[in-house]
Amino acid sequence: MKTSLDYIGAIGAHILIGILLYFNEGIAKIYFGIALIYFLYRIIVSANETKTFEVLKACGYFVGAEVLLRTTKGSISYEAGKYLVMVFIMIGMVYKGLSGRGYPYFIYLMFLVPSIFVASTTLSFDANFRTNIAFVLSGPVCLGLAALFCFDKKITFQQLSDILLYMVLPIIAHTIYIYFYNPSIRDVISSTASNRAASGGWGANQVSAALGLGMFIMAIRLFTKSPSLMLKFLNAILLMIISYRALVTFSRGGVIAAVLAILVFLVSYYFRASYKKKNEVISIFALFFISLMATWFISINQTDGLINLRYENKDQLGRERGDITTGRGELFQKELEGFIASPFFGIGSSRAKDQRIEEEGQGVTSHSEVSRTLAEHGIFGVIILLILIFKPLDIRSHNKQNYYFYAFLAYWFMTINHMSMRIAMPAFIYALALLNVTHHDPDTLYRKQLKTSER
Repeated sequence: MKTSLDYIGAIGAHILIGILLYFNEGIAKIYFGIALIYFLYRIIVSANETKTFEVLKACGYFVGAEVLLRTTKGSISYEAGKYLVMVFIMIGMVYKGLSGRGYPYFIYLMFLVPSIFVASTTLSFDANFRTNIAFVLSGPVCLGLAALFCFDKKITFQQLSDILLYMVLPIIAHTIYIYFYNPSIRDVISSTASNRAASGGWGANQVSAALGLGMFIMAIRLFTKSPSLMLKFLNAILLMIISYRALVTFSRGGVIAAVLAILVFLVSYYFRASYKKKNEVISIFALFFISLMATWFISINQTDGLINLRYENKDQLGRERGDITTGRGELFQKELEGFIASPFFGIGSSRAKDQRIEEEGQGVTSHSEVSRTLAEHGIFGVIILLILIFKPLDIRSHNKQNYYFYAFLAYWFMTINHMSMRIAMPAFIYALALLNVTHHDPDTLYRKQLKTSER
């Protein structure tokens, strides 16, 4: 956004979208269609030097809107968010090509294939082969394609800030939708369990993750894109509004991931800042801390203390819960057992969930992408995880300017370990860490070099 008025106008427009979607969910399909046409048009007509930027803006917007569109049934399909990111990325590949140094992500994609053949022999007869495979692999494939495209692509800090803004705008609309859907938390809270009604009528885990992303981005904007006092207060208020609704979903994963990623960002940002900037960071941190503390105490008040019990891992009567992971630890252990049982080729894509259907009568989806990858891909899964963890360090060794780098990777890793890859967000956030972020517009520098050589 070029000016503060543009920024405020964009926020106002998305507040209006959130209100309209609540009063008429049929508008969601129109909203989806207009957004899709707009971003496709922007990608096609933009100049070659801004193609990457336009592609990533389009991806970012639909990443931010994915859970809202699922909630309001605005998408053409449940998995539309991931597929649209892949479509935009492939369009970007046609225009801008790929970096040869990103070849490990091509290997990563190839290593996903054997599990499909294994699954063809291991999945139960009743399992829908195509649907199950597509559901499990859409997230990893989305990550692989996004990583291939983003690897070493040059982009400025201003452009990256705009991409993050396009991601948070639909989250603001989503937050407003939830406020209208459930204005009174006390009316729907009776225990410390994750609450669908408080989450706008959709899965609390996904909503918590989406709003947690909003918390993360608004915290970043508070520190990096708030030049005036008015913008500081505006961004702090938006942070509070989003954080409150994230907390009262009673799903902890998205909130904890956001807070930890914010802390990682602040450490990276503070130690790279100049002495003058460090003093500004400290003063903004005071506003940030007060905002979050106020949000926490409001949440305690509105939930009659139940939110406090939730984060202390206690039930509504104050009794200690036996498993702080709410069953995730047991799933993690069983999937590791699957890896041990089939360490070479794994048990096959989607077989972990299929086994639980056979043994327990219900197929609880994996919450950890790490354990699922090991179980279903075997030794190929080990290599996949090694590529995902260590390849980004290659970018870091060549360009240490990006103070978002560790925060993005931390956010990706924490998200895939509390909700796997059910949404496109962790895949796209991971890919953003691979960008070659500069303080200058590369096209401007190129033109300056041409002028110098002409002389």
